[in-house]
Amino acid sequence: MANFFEILLEVLKTDERFFTEDGTLLRNKVYESAMNMDAGLIGLLLSNDDTKKRFFAEVNGIFVFDKVGFGWVVNNRQFLPDSYTRFKNRIGLVDSHGDLVSASNDVVLSFPYKDCVLEGGQTKDDQKHDEVFYNATLAPDEVDRLLYPKVLVGARRYTADGIEERAAFDGRDNLIIKGNNLLAIASLLKRYEGKIKCIYIDPPYNPSSQANTFAYNNTFNRSTWLVFMKNRLEIAKRLLKNDGVLIVAIDKNEQPRLQILIEETFPNSDVDCITVVHNARGAIGTNFSYTHEYAIFVTPKGKKTIGNRKIEKEEIDWRQLRDRGGESLRTDARNCFYPIIVENSKVVGFGDVCADDEHPNQNEKHGNQIYVYPIDNNGVERKWRYARQTVESIINVLRIKETTDGLGIEIGKDFGTYKTVWTDRKYDASLNGTQLLKSILPNTKFTYPKSIYNVIDCVNAVVENDKDAIILDFFGGSGTTGHAVMEINKQDGGHRRFILVEQMDYIEQDTLPRNVAVMKSIAPEASIVYTELAKCNYRYVEDVTAAKTDADLTALLERVLNTGFISSKVNPAKISGAAVDFESLSTENKKLFILELLDKNMLYINLCDLDDEEYAISDADKAFSRSFYGLEDK
Repeated sequence: MANFFEILLEVLKTDERFFTEDGTLLRNKVYESAMNMDAGLIGLLLSNDDTKKRFFAEVNGIFVFDKVGFGWVVNNRQFLPDSYTRFKNRIGLVDSHGDLVSASNDVVLSFPYKDCVLEGGQTKDDQKHDEVFYNATLAPDEVDRLLYPKVLVGARRYTADGIEERAAFDGRDNLIIKGNNLLAIASLLKRYEGKIKCIYIDPPYNPSSQANTFAYNNTFNRSTWLVFMKNRLEIAKRLLKNDGVLIVAIDKNEQPRLQILIEETFPNSDVDCITVVHNARGAIGTNFSYTHEYAIFVTPKGKKTIGNRKIEKEEIDWRQLRDRGGESLRTDARNCFYPIIVENSKVVGFGDVCADDEHPNQNEKHGNQIYVYPIDNNGVERKWRYARQTVESIINVLRIKETTDGLGIEIGKDFGTYKTVWTDRKYDASLNGTQLLKSILPNTKFTYPKSIYNVIDCVNAVVENDKDAIILDFFGGSGTTGHAVMEINKQDGGHRRFILVEQMDYIEQDTLPRNVAVMKSIAPEASIVYTELAKCNYRYVEDVTAAKTDADLTALLERVLNTGFISSKVNPAKISGAAVDFESLSTENKKLFILELLDKNMLYINLCDLDDEEYAISDADKAFSRSFYGLEDK
């Protein structure tokens, strides 16, 4: 095989597209060209007898290119190991020719195993293990099965009155799902594709410190994280409405690469990076004390989808509604001279435009009402800044100003355009994140919750004018997004709904209890349905994690081998015959070995197997799954 690798390299050398100026092969460029059925590459491989024999099958006189087989060879660790080593721990920005970005303005993101589907299987924040990669090009059938809709079980509805078992889903419920978030959001597609107004996510930040909860694969930590995000962003894109908005919270560690990945995934969107000062005290770095993080907004290109920013009363800039300076006289705009009607110190209406021969005083009393005209303290008739036909639209931003000369009218907008830097004490993650959560759940052990106001302002910027919007957060965490949605509804009487997905075990100690408590306090008319992805092999994952002794693991190995859910690559007879070798392994390696045996496509039960007796799904769970996915009852 080594000789064949050398032959392949010599063939590829005849195409300068696949090499840098210093002669280094661009493995990713070769791979992508093959997957795109590049005519030049195919011609090269056909021109050599060895590569022609290895990568082509002749069918009725036509040579068919085996791009899958070619991909396996190109990505084989034995093929140019030095080049592989050079790429495996490095993320590069390359142009369309595979050269450095300085050579072109056409920038794409390149990282190892870009086409992989990384499932992610952590259930506790401190659980660290190498994760399995699935490659959409190399194993399309496996990935398709992996992303099938899953059966939902254990559903129960929480209301202000208590808990309802055997719940059905009617679409008006808020929803909390426990399970792998990639598989959960893939399942949501069947019901919610193109229906989500806002997706807000706060994924693992991947810092280079002990706070890093993303440890799926240490060798490819950064590229693993990017693959992890890419898979989820691609499904999120399908869930969004045409005018939907994605918001991703992130810090400095991955923001540059994540933003490029987002721009690549959402080419027809505007991508804006907002700075949020969430820790004014600062987190000490080598040279700087970091006080901020980011919120990346992904909006439809060229469309006004972000609402107005609400300005607090104490921050409103008030000014006279009466015009002044040049062209401010009554004669400059006759339809801007009319009375503003005041009653009990409030603006209650507007009178008609005055006739040219009518010359009132600045204030005139009419019963319980006072008519205020745009006349200055010198008796000069001026005009209001708004014409009579438009002034009623701003009645909510007018206030009365009492002076020694009578009543005046001031205007002060309580809204404005969102800025790209958010600085406010309310965004303090300690005060309005950690302390707030502890006030709701005193025994919580959850770390680093977001400030509720950070999430409220992000989400409200998108859904302010849509009181029936659906908001999704598939990194549910402590449940701040659900809490924020209920707070927004409380402010304006909306009926927005949230969907939270969380795979970590704390969902039942933090995410769900928090949102149920908030619902009972401020949204008693609402309801929350909690459900879980139906476990198949995942039950064995939990058993492996919980196993304490070698005897437990030996018994568990036997159980796993007797199931029909082991990897197709596994020969149970050979493993049973190597029992002595298994017993010689350390406890940790025994656990890893058993996990390797499991078919990762069968971690959860697919919806198409809902009525399969082998899975023994209860009638209640079948009924809920059918109600959720819109299937007919049987």
